[in-house]
Amino acid sequence: MITRRSLLKAGVLGTCSLCLGDTLEAWAEDVYTPEALKGMNQGFPVKEAMHYKKLEDLRVECELCPRKCTIADMERGYCGVRENRGGTYYTLVHSRVCALNVDPIEKKPLFHYLPGTKAYSLATAGCNVECKFCQNWQISQYRPEQIESIKLTPEDAAKDASMNGSKTIAFTYSEPVVFYEYMYDTARLGNERGLKSVMISNGYIQEKPLTELCRHLSAVKIDLKGFTEKFYQETCTGELKPVLNTLVTLKKIGIWFEIVMLVIPTLNDSEKELKDMCVWVKENLGADVPVHFTRFHPTYKIKNLPPTPVKTLEMARKIAIDTGLHFPYVGNVPGHEGENTYCPHCRNILIKRAGFSILENHLKENKCKNCDQFIPGVWT
Repeated sequence: MITRRSLLKAGVLGTCSLCLGDTLEAWAEDVYTPEALKGMNQGFPVKEAMHYKKLEDLRVECELCPRKCTIADMERGYCGVRENRGGTYYTLVHSRVCALNVDPIEKKPLFHYLPGTKAYSLATAGCNVECKFCQNWQISQYRPEQIESIKLTPEDAAKDASMNGSKTIAFTYSEPVVFYEYMYDTARLGNERGLKSVMISNGYIQEKPLTELCRHLSAVKIDLKGFTEKFYQETCTGELKPVLNTLVTLKKIGIWFEIVMLVIPTLNDSEKELKDMCVWVKENLGADVPVHFTRFHPTYKIKNLPPTPVKTLEMARKIAIDTGLHFPYVGNVPGHEGENTYCPHCRNILIKRAGFSILENHLKENKCKNCDQFIPGVWT
């Protein structure tokens, strides 16, 4: 069993670069030989999954994400981290952490949630989609046996987070939906210690598990990859509609959430698509939902396209403002005026940012100091 110290020494813990947002540094090598794995990944708990049903012939159907995988005995679902063993479905990544770091909450990014505070951020291996532009593919697209990990129980995670001064536990980097049980248990225990929890997710989850989970979360950030089924099918091996359903469910639940769209040149950056998305957000979620238009950088399977022009992000932000959205942001462009939060009434700067740093904060509790306008979010 490797220790947290050895994992830090190996450089596997999540150290995120400014230009890529909530992502991990690439490892020098991403091929793990049997020799390298020898002696690792031992002693991790195997826990029964929470959302599935048993079928005939020892098969099971997963009821966690929209894929609804049907899994034969001794096989795994699409995510590669949940396994059918004799008709009982198990998660293989409970307490099996492969990325761990203390981040500014702005890195997630969450801009209307406890600005200037730290988030104890963790992940396990696995994902339930495959985005060709994934910035954390070294952990999201691998099975748990292939990734160097440490055993970190929910109890230890909550204790460690509270001791180091973090206000929040963030489930992030890969896809928290696939380590649902671990996230659920850790968030619940974190709450008992006075810690909030947030999920940084692709939103590919069914309504029932999402609703149950949100009882223990304080906020959610959803990556809305694009706004066409074509983009989701061809670039993310997924579907758009379930993600839109997740956003509507979050609105219905009443939990705070923010949206991020990574704008990729020629793939999801047309004026029509951006306009359609902004109109849908306003009509279905309301004008106060923050929407972050984030700069793409070439990675994983999309290295033939350039970084997103800043003018494209500015166009997206203007479309959002013209549509009537109150809090559109430009992301991954440190120092840009689009990083700031402005009062939708008097237009004064409420929170001035530079990258992940808060330079000025003119909020008085949850209101604009200048005009007393209510500003939605989780501020205290």
